[in-house]
Amino acid sequence: MDQPTDQQPTDQHSTHQQSTDVDLVVIGLGPGAESLVTGAAEAGLRVVAVDKHLVGGECPYYGCVPSKMMLRAAHTLAEAGRVGALAGEAQVAPSWAPVAQRISEEATSGWDDAIAVQRLVDAGVTFHHGIGRLTDTGRVSVELPDGTWRHYEASRGVVLNPGTRPAVLPIDGLASTPYWTNREAVQATSLPGSMIVIGGGPIGAEMAQVFSRFGVRVTLLEVAPRILGPSEPEAAAILEKVFVDEGMRVMTGVEITSVSHSDAGFEVSLGSGDSLQADRLLVAAGRTPNLDDIGLETVGLDPSARTVEVDERMRAGDRLWVIGDVTGKGAFTHVAMYQAAIALRDLTGQDGAPARYHAVPHVTFTDPEVGGVGLTEQQARDAGLQVRVGSAPMETSSRGWLHGPGGSGLVKVVEDVDRGVLVGATAMGPSGGEVLGFLAVAVHAEVPVATLRTMIYAYPTFHRTIETALDHLEEGQ
Repeated sequence: MDQPTDQQPTDQHSTHQQSTDVDLVVIGLGPGAESLVTGAAEAGLRVVAVDKHLVGGECPYYGCVPSKMMLRAAHTLAEAGRVGALAGEAQVAPSWAPVAQRISEEATSGWDDAIAVQRLVDAGVTFHHGIGRLTDTGRVSVELPDGTWRHYEASRGVVLNPGTRPAVLPIDGLASTPYWTNREAVQATSLPGSMIVIGGGPIGAEMAQVFSRFGVRVTLLEVAPRILGPSEPEAAAILEKVFVDEGMRVMTGVEITSVSHSDAGFEVSLGSGDSLQADRLLVAAGRTPNLDDIGLETVGLDPSARTVEVDERMRAGDRLWVIGDVTGKGAFTHVAMYQAAIALRDLTGQDGAPARYHAVPHVTFTDPEVGGVGLTEQQARDAGLQVRVGSAPMETSSRGWLHGPGGSGLVKVVEDVDRGVLVGATAMGPSGGEVLGFLAVAVHAEVPVATLRTMIYAYPTFHRTIETALDHLEEGQ
């Protein structure tokens, strides 16, 4: 298509003189953009795609996919431990080797994206491993690994999907230590004897439970008053109890003053004057948007911002679309893919529904799973809605009671009384993320609560707890 040049763009004029004309340039190849570039190429557009790391982004290599393999293994160990209460006797000897092998070979191909790149090439996409930067409206320069440059002018426009990276927390001494993030955790080939996890959000909670169930002595630290801050407090309380009952130490509302490392391991000092020691430290608190080095300033946007504002068609400016985590609409793979479909329709001139985020679902894949959709009770009240809530414990539902050990959880529903529809819900328990599907439809489609109450709920199921939670709406007002 074009020839590389060693000249770095020094001004707008020189960049334009060297540009190759294409239809679309996409910077950042997370799951959303990966599907978008394929669809654009199949629609006949001349597409250039750029990513400085791995095609597919965080999800398939360091996030969703390998972590769920870890969770599947850890939950299998826990289920084996329940045999004594349900079916006799079982002896289990945990081994991390099968987990590490499965992640490397089945999930990530040794953290190699050659297969993903080939899919793009086969679809007709021109792909570069490199650093793509905006230089003006519709114009992108790509710095290749060998130091050469390629420059493009996109008649249709540019799509940004830069994603995020683990945040570097401003804790004294932390940056100089060999701490783990989720990226190192999923690449582990052996396990430490003890671990401190900083961050009680979804990533920290999942990882803490995995390593604890494999025999690691885990201490989970959270600076907020509770773990799982984005979820309903009742769900967080249940999960914390599960963690403690499994032998994990959970400390919330802590102040972390410093971190140090020596041959003996890590030491974490707290504001209370206490200090904690462990062989490993996993930091799973916060993400930093990759907006600081992609040329946003050349199109009138702020490179120091944490998010980019987009409209209902994912437009952030003239011939510019932005999708994924940096839009601030939910740092989830499914949101990025939803946005990618909308952006693709817009840039190819197709009709379709605009973006709506009133029913964004999310699941924390601990055991029990914690699924949520829409608004929490507090968010609904903060939005000025007249609210009533209903909840029911999973253990007293038909399937929850039958399930026995490992059946902790609840269903909670949040109703907008004025409209008579659910605006939020939580499903926590075995297969909580699957039970959530029912509630996500109800919130998304704004199904009247009166209609939900006339349904027949299969017996004995976990989702039958929804019926009980709906019956309790009056009590929760």
